[in-house]
Amino acid sequence: MDTKEYVKNAVKTESRDFDAIGSRMAEVRNQRLLHAGIGLATESGEFLDALKKHVFYGKELDTVNLGEEMGDIFWYCAIIADELGLDFAKVMDTNIAKLKARYGEKFTEQAAQERDLNTEREILEQ
Repeated sequence: MDTKEYVKNAVKTESRDFDAIGSRMAEVRNQRLLHAGIGLATESGEFLDALKKHVFYGKELDTVNLGEEMGDIFWYCAIIADELGLDFAKVMDTNIAKLKARYGEKFTEQAAQERDLNTEREILEQ
């Protein structure tokens, strides 16, 4: 397959209902969540770039920068929490409850592979 044929076939699977997409994007909630989601991806990339430079290029690990990126990630998480009406403490507690249901008191590869998704979902929905 040549590149032109690939592109022709690939774009057939693109979501192209641009009126519906535009309507959803007009909602402030979706704008805020998209802003936060893009921001999380960007800041996570910056965190990983700093770590990559240390691990693969031998640059000194810049823990100040890693802390800054972590703070930026929290900032975007705050937007999500605000928009979804979530409390950070409740989200953290629920996350730990889900992890305890998955692993008990200690990580194991077996527990990671044999997750009970129904139980985890019940915990998340409480």
